[in-house]
Amino acid sequence: MNRHVVVRTIERADPSVIDELGEAGTATVHEAIGRRGYVGPHITPIQRDTRIAGSAITVLSHPGDNIMIHAAVEVCQPGDVLVVVNTAPSTHGMFGELLATSLAARGVRGLVIDAGVRDTRELRAMGFPVWAQHVSCQGTVKATPGSVNVPVVLGGVTVGPGDVVCADDDGVVVVPVPEAAWALDQTRARLAKEAATRQRLAAGELGVDIYGLRAKLTELGVEYID
Repeated sequence: MNRHVVVRTIERADPSVIDELGEAGTATVHEAIGRRGYVGPHITPIQRDTRIAGSAITVLSHPGDNIMIHAAVEVCQPGDVLVVVNTAPSTHGMFGELLATSLAARGVRGLVIDAGVRDTRELRAMGFPVWAQHVSCQGTVKATPGSVNVPVVLGGVTVGPGDVVCADDDGVVVVPVPEAAWALDQTRARLAKEAATRQRLAAGELGVDIYGLRAKLTELGVEYID
């Protein structure tokens, strides 16, 4: 028989580190940490112009059953992001306005889920951010055990309890909690480099020159013809 658990206490990264990673944006963080952590294009936002970051509270659920999401609410703290993964593919609308109301009351910053959500109009109106695989009014049951705050796999990325989840219009990127401070250092360095490059591009320099791509084009056999 499989063991099902709700782990109440987890390690979280420093809140200031989390917030700064969130402000940097997923594309920058993803590139800065070696093009890792992106959970894939199948997880998309139901809203626009929203950028968050928080500590992962992970949920492993049975498809079409949201009982473990309800169980997870109790262990959430301000600044967390709920990450829900199913043991098999699911198109059910496992999350809606009422669960969002409960999470918002506990200071949760948003939801990432590999299944469906419903009440999207209400979720957008209340300002609760969601990144999901589907939008679906298909209902769920509350009958099958799962686990809370265990490692889960989302889009090939392992998400551990407390890992930093960054999410915006470009998608979702996960930074392991032990790497959070290092990831921020890398992100700051990338932002500084991008700022310098932006200035050069704005002054009229070309990317092929800034990045040393002319030699590469020649090596690839590309010819310029006047």
